[in-house]
Amino acid sequence: MNSINLSRRSFLALSASLPFALRGLASGAASSGSIPVGLELYSVRDALKQDPEGTVRAVAKMGYQAVEFYAPYFEWTEVQAKQMRKLMDDLGIRCYSTHNNEDYFGADKIKRVRDLNLILGCKYLVLAWTDPKTGVDGWKAVADKLNVAAETLEPAGLKPGYHNHQAEWAMVGGQRPMDILAQNTTPSVMLQLDVGTCLEGRADPVAWIRANPGRIRSIHCKDWSPDPAVGYKTLFGEGVADWKGIFAAAESVGGVEYYLVEQEGSRFGELETARKCLQAFRAGHV
Repeated sequence: MNSINLSRRSFLALSASLPFALRGLASGAASSGSIPVGLELYSVRDALKQDPEGTVRAVAKMGYQAVEFYAPYFEWTEVQAKQMRKLMDDLGIRCYSTHNNEDYFGADKIKRVRDLNLILGCKYLVLAWTDPKTGVDGWKAVADKLNVAAETLEPAGLKPGYHNHQAEWAMVGGQRPMDILAQNTTPSVMLQLDVGTCLEGRADPVAWIRANPGRIRSIHCKDWSPDPAVGYKTLFGEGVADWKGIFAAAESVGGVEYYLVEQEGSRFGELETARKCLQAFRAGHV
């Protein structure tokens, strides 16, 4: 992400609009205000399926600065991808990354994924999910796949990423799968932190960020409640995540380039949930 040069006066004005939880972290051009906040569109999946362009318009109108498309985008034609890119350009929002099925990284599909992501203006192709492996070698194979993808994508200026779930924090052969992936992938592979599943996996997101400097370039801002009746349906800021600590670590050592709100449902409708989460993110109700 490019830095923004700010005069003292414009910096003070910007600081006044920062989320409360982030204001204390702002420091000149590297302020939190220069880090976009987007929406992982799985959060509004029903609306997106019915009306992709209308949903993206609605999300932009809420004030989100970016979107992250997930697996179904792979079915788009080149024309559809170009239409979506034009819409995003018109709305002034970006798509920094997409979520992808594991088979999209295979030799038969990765070039198509590459081309679609280039049209959309992305930087990262994130592996959204892999079946939990029962041994260390299984997780090393996932790391190998990401490394091969990194070599394939590098000439196009793209990079792969990996998105964690709960299983990556459970011990396998005396090691956590996330540690195996971090230690066996090239530094160009982004480790996209999903905060909610990290917490449910009984891991410390702040410690994870600090242990992997420069690799946490994107964070899914998904809260979590230990109440089994609520779980991931808690709104941003209403769960147990230490957002102030997470943001501080992400911006001081993690190398975060953009934040993404993700929600797996709530007591409200999809679009209302997305709106409330963005309001909470910006107001600092954490």
